Amino acid sequence: MEGGILEIILVNAEGITHTNLVGTPAYYVIIECGTHVHRSKVSSGEDDKAWWNEKFTFEHPLSDWKRLTHLKFKIMNTEFLSDGGFVGETIIHLGGIITEGSDRAFLEVKPAPYNVVLEDDTYRGQIKIGFKFIANKEGHVIKTREYIAEEKEPRKSICSAFVKLWWSSLFSCKQSDPSENKQKEN
Repeated sequence: MEGGILEIILVNAEGITHTNLVGTPAYYVIIECGTHVHRSKVSSGEDDKAWWNEKFTFEHPLSDWKRLTHLKFKIMNTEFLSDGGFVGETIIHLGGIITEGSDRAFLEVKPAPYNVVLEDDTYRGQIKIGFKFIANKEGHVIKTREYIAEEKEPRKSICSAFVKLWWSSLFSCKQSDPSENKQKEN
């Protein structure tokens, strides 16, 4: 089956609106791609910057990728005694990413800042996002290397090595055979 995988790297956001009246802000992001939705971890908003450093994966058949037009990133603020308040959103159009990624079988866009649109359609702040699109075509194999560690005996402590050395030196004195002692006496 032909398909594709879109990996999204959600790095950070800065300069976004602080909507909490009391306390430090805590932000999370809801990422929508077609019918699939992912939610990021909650990040503190210290120094007007929120950090996530998370990776999300969306996998669809290639026919679905042709119909998907955009990704939506909704930045939400967790508030005391509520589910969360809307801070802003970013919409990224996928047309070029999907087309070029399908042609090349692989496309990577390094994390870059995108404007955050507020409820009143003004811009405030930026969210940094990166993309990687991998086209899974039949017959196209991505080579991976697997290394299997050799099973070895567990390592022993250095103390046990010294004790073994001392013990072997203590009893390594050559014991003479009683028959040899009788021959020496004669």
